Amino acid sequence: MLPVFALVGRPNVGKSTLFNRLTCSREAIVDDQPGVTRDRLYAYGMHNLQKFLAIDTGGLEADGPFAAAIRGQVESALDEANLILFIVDRRAGLVGGDISIGEKLRLHSAKVIVVVNKSEGIAAPIAAAEFQALGLGALIAISAKRGDGVGKLLDIALTYYPKSNSQHNNSNPADADSTDDMPATNIPIIALAGKPNVGKSTFANKLAGDLRVLVSDTPGTTRESIRLPLCIDGKKLLLIDTAGVRRKSKLGGAVEKFSVIRALQAIEHSNVVILMIDATGEIGFQDAVIAGMIRDLGRSMVVAINKWDGLDDGHRRKIKQQLRRQLPFLPDPPLIFLSALHGSNVDKVIPAAQQAYQSAMIEIATASLNRTLSQALAKNPPPLHHHRVVRLKFACQVSKNPPTIVIHGNRLHHIPQNYRRYLANFFARTYKLVGTPVKIILRNADNPYA
Repeated sequence: MLPVFALVGRPNVGKSTLFNRLTCSREAIVDDQPGVTRDRLYAYGMHNLQKFLAIDTGGLEADGPFAAAIRGQVESALDEANLILFIVDRRAGLVGGDISIGEKLRLHSAKVIVVVNKSEGIAAPIAAAEFQALGLGALIAISAKRGDGVGKLLDIALTYYPKSNSQHNNSNPADADSTDDMPATNIPIIALAGKPNVGKSTFANKLAGDLRVLVSDTPGTTRESIRLPLCIDGKKLLLIDTAGVRRKSKLGGAVEKFSVIRALQAIEHSNVVILMIDATGEIGFQDAVIAGMIRDLGRSMVVAINKWDGLDDGHRRKIKQQLRRQLPFLPDPPLIFLSALHGSNVDKVIPAAQQAYQSAMIEIATASLNRTLSQALAKNPPPLHHHRVVRLKFACQVSKNPPTIVIHGNRLHHIPQNYRRYLANFFARTYKLVGTPVKIILRNADNPYA
């Protein structure tokens, strides 16, 4: 059985810092502001050749509009875990919130380790003494920030489990065959992107069949990039729900800025991006900016126009006109009009994304590329430069995601940008690439007189 550790505790006790330390990652956003984590995050870790899954959660006993939803996310994590790491703050001491959480944890069958964080510079028995009153079993003092005691914590945690990773708990959303165990070249990594409050998390929950991500009418509810391993129609994929990307001038504080950075990183590391647009509003500048960033990163794209249900025919025509006007530079991405809330056409999005993935990962034979290049040149030769012919001689594919084609020739530095676009579009149309840009690299021959 794969060890599954749920990290729980009050807000701002260091759960996300410990999560990042255990998983050797920066998946969770860390900030002194309480309540930064809202959804539950999953990541794998390894200690002494034994693999485990860690689940980061929001703070129990939190206040605010998301408190009930955060508690629901924590309860789901507790149900999935077979070991609970109850994080407490040595500097704050034992407080009423810790006692209340301890009472709730006694109701769960999973084992509990009380982790006394922020214990740097204090002898472990002294740091942990006050928390003996919780009566929850093993205690260990650590510093998640510095790493003190974390190895010992894992030594203790993993003694509860046999050293075998051949089987996983099937109730766990990330099972033994999960997408996190596979390299990115084996399965599609699909990122959800768009402005705040366009319905990305509602769409993710609909696909997952569970309330995996908090949903609210408040823009900016999602902060971290939430990774969701899914299997749809027998095909595995990794879906990443990202925070809404808004204009730089409208970013609130450090947490929101980090959220946007994580969203852009998720786009860069994906194979396909589902750009979600809210049909009830205007398709405007920020939608075009996000689409442009996706294109510039060379990612395949599917455009999902959400909240399409209930719109009259006039508004629908207006939205389609705005799409053509605001996003004319995109390489003919699939357009899907859907309702994430009611489920209409949701089932069409992932098949379109999988087609885009196949286009992003296409491998084209060199002979075929050169036949296509000859056809492109015959149909529309490059312009002359000072009455001299610009020669494009030979093409080969050098990478995927996006498909990248190097063309060798002479005087290629005189090729105008619009002719590069012509070549890229010609290759994309010839090979029927779905929502996928082709990157063209021009390389001059060593002999300029050849």
